[in-house]
Amino acid sequence: MHAANHILLVAGIILAAGALSGIVARRFKVPDVVLFLLAGILLGPEMAGVLDIRAASTFNQVILVFGSCYILFDGGASLKLSVLKEVWVTILAISTVGVLITAAITGFAAVHLLGIPLMTALLLGASISSTDPATLVPIFKEVRIRERVAQTVVSESAFNDSMSAIITFALLGVVLGTGGSFSLGRVAGDLLANALIGVVAGAALGYLAVLLIAHERFGFLLEYTPLVTLMAVVAAYLSAETLNASGFMAVFVFGIMLGNKRSFGFRLEPEEQERLADFVSTTALIMRMFIFILLGSQVSFPLMGRYLGRGILLVLVFIFIARPITVFVCALPDRRAKWSLRELLFMCWTRETGVIPGALAGILLGMKVPGAEVIASVTFLAILLTILIQATTTRWLAGKLGLLEEL
Repeated sequence: MHAANHILLVAGIILAAGALSGIVARRFKVPDVVLFLLAGILLGPEMAGVLDIRAASTFNQVILVFGSCYILFDGGASLKLSVLKEVWVTILAISTVGVLITAAITGFAAVHLLGIPLMTALLLGASISSTDPATLVPIFKEVRIRERVAQTVVSESAFNDSMSAIITFALLGVVLGTGGSFSLGRVAGDLLANALIGVVAGAALGYLAVLLIAHERFGFLLEYTPLVTLMAVVAAYLSAETLNASGFMAVFVFGIMLGNKRSFGFRLEPEEQERLADFVSTTALIMRMFIFILLGSQVSFPLMGRYLGRGILLVLVFIFIARPITVFVCALPDRRAKWSLRELLFMCWTRETGVIPGALAGILLGMKVPGAEVIASVTFLAILLTILIQATTTRWLAGKLGLLEEL
C-alpha cells in the first residue's frame, strides 16, 4: 500500500506540474515539452527533491515505453500517405545512412574532445544519433510547418530509433567482447528485418483495428474506438518486440493506417472522429507530461559536471556539423522531393534528442559498460541543449525561412 500510495502521489504531482507548465507554455508560445523538462529538473532530487523516480524502476520504464508508443502513434495518425509518397527516399536515406553518418562524425569528434577509446566514442555517437518523436510530434502540432517538411522530420524520428538501437547494441557487443567485430552488413541485415517485421505488424493490427471500428458491417467496436486504439498500440508494440523487431515502428505504422483509413475505404462519422481526436490528443498530452517531467527529474548535475565543457563542445559538433552533413548528404540527392535550401536548413536544425537516447544511456549505465558514465553525461547534455535551444526556436526559424503555414 505504501508503494501504491507513493505512485499515486507522484502521478498527482506530475499532473499538477504538467498542467501549470502547459499554461505557462501556451502563454509564452513555447513548446510544452520544454516547460515539462524544466519542471522535472526543478522537482527532481538535485533541486526540490519532490520527485525521485529512478530510471531503472518499473514505473519509469512503463511510462517511457507506453508514452513513447502513444505519442508515436499520434504522430503516425497525423501523416498523409500522399505526402509520404513524395519524400520516402529522403526518409529512408536519412533514417539509415544518416544515422551512420551522425554516429561516425560524433564518435570521431568524441575521441579528440573527450579522450576516450574509439569504440566507446562510436558507442556514444550511436546512442545519441536518433531524433525524438516524443518531442517533435507535439512541436509540429503546435507550430504549423510546411506539410512535407514536418512529416519528413516526424517520419525520420520514428524510423531512425531502430537504426540507432541496432548500431548501439552491435557496438556494445564489440565493446564487451561478446559480439565479434562490427559488421556493417550485419547491421544492414538486422535493420531490414527489424523494419519489415515492424511495418507488417503495425499494418496488420492497424487494418484490423480500422476494420473493427469503421467497417459498415464488422465495425461492432465503434462505440469503443478510443479503447481499441489503446489496446492496438500495446499489441502492435509487444507483437513486434516479441519478434525482435521495432515496436516503435509498428505503432507508428499503426497510426498511419488509422489516420489514412479513408484511403482503405473506411470512414467514421464526424462526431465519432472528433471524439477519437479529443481522446488521442488528451492522452498524448498526459504522456508528454509524464515522460519529460520524469526525464527532467533524472538529470544528474554531478554526472554532467564531470564532462561539462568538453561535453558541450561535442554537442555543438553534433548539432552544427554532424546534422547538417547528414541532411545534405541524404536529402540533396533526392530529385523526386526537390528540396529547397530553406527546407534543408530547417531540417538541419530540427533534430531534438530525447527519450530513446536517454533510455539507451540508462541501459549502458545499468550494465556498467566501460565509458557508460561519459556516454550518459553527454547524452543528458544533448537532451537538455537540443530541447531547450532547438525546440524553443523552431517557430522563429520556420518564420525566418518562410515555412510557416497559416491555420
